[in-house]
Amino acid sequence: MRFYVPTEVYNTQNCVERYATKLASFGKKALIVTGRNSAKKCGALDDVIKALESNDTAYEIFDEVENNPSMETVMKARDFGLKSNVDFVIGIGGGSPLDACKAISMMIKNKDKGMEMLYDADYETTYLPTVCIPTTAGTGSEVTPYAILTVHKDKTKRSLPHKIYPVLALTDSKYTRFMSHENTVNTAIDALAHMLESNLNTNANLYNRAFSEYGLKVWGVSKDSLINASLEEKDFNNFLNASTIAGMAIAHTGTSLPHGLSYTLTYELNIPHGKAVGIFLPGYLKEYAKNDSQAVKECLNNLDFKDIDEFKNYIDTVLGKVSFDQTLLEQDVERIMANEKKLKNYPFKITAEELIDFYEV
Repeated sequence: MRFYVPTEVYNTQNCVERYATKLASFGKKALIVTGRNSAKKCGALDDVIKALESNDTAYEIFDEVENNPSMETVMKARDFGLKSNVDFVIGIGGGSPLDACKAISMMIKNKDKGMEMLYDADYETTYLPTVCIPTTAGTGSEVTPYAILTVHKDKTKRSLPHKIYPVLALTDSKYTRFMSHENTVNTAIDALAHMLESNLNTNANLYNRAFSEYGLKVWGVSKDSLINASLEEKDFNNFLNASTIAGMAIAHTGTSLPHGLSYTLTYELNIPHGKAVGIFLPGYLKEYAKNDSQAVKECLNNLDFKDIDEFKNYIDTVLGKVSFDQTLLEQDVERIMANEKKLKNYPFKITAEELIDFYEV
């Protein structure tokens, strides 16, 4: 068995302020990578700027990361970072800015390489020191080596083959309280998917399952707050902690079929990532239970659900019914069935019809 998370993680109130010196210690000039609004709205960007300025560390801001960032955006930020002569990268935001900042740090480090490096595993993975500060409680990207980008030519999203671990993660739930309730729900469901998919996974072992099982319990304590939109401080803390723990779990296994099915829906229909993943979770559990009902039962027990039907009712309630053309799903399933890498994290044989049933369950 193996467990490896090299990211140093601090989780506390006013985390950026408390660890300002450490945040500023990775170079002389930082590239701050964010989206247009969220890092400003929640106060995280101001906190990071104050931390850097208090330690006489220079910085530039790239705030053009879109939802589901593209390869093109990464290369634009790379050019900006090179022109600005930065020597480390700070990502602030949800999964999109955090994933983008990892890819950007790699491309700045490899300034002579073109866009083709992003998805070429034959290149050595080298990158600038990268710090991640999450403002959502969903992806766990602050502790994973993964970066997922939109590949427009293939009309989908795809994880880079390179493993890019942040050197530091500063997590503070106060930044997550500025999200809309819809975004809070969608990101929470993404974290839930990470814990389930890492637990019920070909690569799962005692170590990562310990993280998944504990994370499910933490998540389950606050699950009802997503139904009645009544989140309190403890709920924001629970969801952020569960998200980071889930990231530690998937760092060793990767995700599985619900994530694989979700990417086309997000690209083609603009369904938010967490929601697109969540609609396939009940079907995933039902199919998995045909082969290992005890493993599924333990996951549901940790969440305090009595069975798959109760879990499905919960998912339908918090996400609402999602409708889309059956042809799109069939095309998506056909793509996954033709790609052995997409199937390898699921430990049992599965047919196209069974995958389609993930939605119809």
